[in-house]
Amino acid sequence: MQDFTPLVAGIDVGGTKTHLRAYVGTEPAADHVRTSSGWRPHDPVAAAAWLAALVAEALPTGARPTAIAVGGHACETPRQCAQIRTALQLHFDAPALVVGDAELLVPAAGLDKGVGLVAGTGSVAVGRLADGSPVQVGGWGAVLGDEGGAAGLVREAARAAWAAHDRGEEPDELARALLASFGVFEVPALGAALESATDVSAQWGRHAPVVFAAAEAGSPLARSVIAEAGRSLAALVERIAARGVAVDDVVVAGSTVLAQPSLYDAFASALAAAVPGARPQPLRAAPVEGAVALARSIL
Repeated sequence: MQDFTPLVAGIDVGGTKTHLRAYVGTEPAADHVRTSSGWRPHDPVAAAAWLAALVAEALPTGARPTAIAVGGHACETPRQCAQIRTALQLHFDAPALVVGDAELLVPAAGLDKGVGLVAGTGSVAVGRLADGSPVQVGGWGAVLGDEGGAAGLVREAARAAWAAHDRGEEPDELARALLASFGVFEVPALGAALESATDVSAQWGRHAPVVFAAAEAGSPLARSVIAEAGRSLAALVERIAARGVAVDDVVVAGSTVLAQPSLYDAFASALAAAVPGARPQPLRAAPVEGAVALARSIL
């Protein structure tokens, strides 16, 4: 009788790019990156077909996964993820698991419990209760939430600039940087510039670097916006702890918080005050490794 070596596939579907990594035992079988164009998580049948096509594209000809786990961007509720999993299993005669992409952080860090905190374009914190039930806080989009993410930072920076204008203050480094970045000539015009965005999160978020540049240039307004963003990220952890999730380890990822030390430091300082026992750590591994770990866990 031949030995059977399982092939596990993990997929991280991000907002802009998707990463599939597969192993036969401990040997790499595929490492494939492509755009996330066409990912439709609110249509389970279409999402499952998209994932099946990705697997066929990435794996060696004729290879079939023994187990597959997916962390999906905008897979926002357990019901939605379960529907995608059910549809996916019609394509593969193998166990499958579908979770939100933020849930990949804790297993990617080699942990079996903790909080995954993302601050990229948006912000969200996820974890699980002792019975395995998922809990998510934040992630409500740039118009209503996403404090600490790039788009939320720009929104709050604009609010700070408007408040200073209403107090009769001359534009400081933050206001001038926002005006230049949005291509307008006076602070009141920032409102129309923000409201004209057709993709709010992406179009607001791309201006976030000017907030950090203004802080480095000495803007008290920019520094206060960054400090408040750090407190908002810590508040996500505090809120998820209040829901009963173990928060001893907080795995941090996201293009904004990991690229900007001033924001990470503000978050870590606020977290130490709000949840003294929590240990923050930047994610060093690729998030797709969390999907691989989850796939192995369901073999």
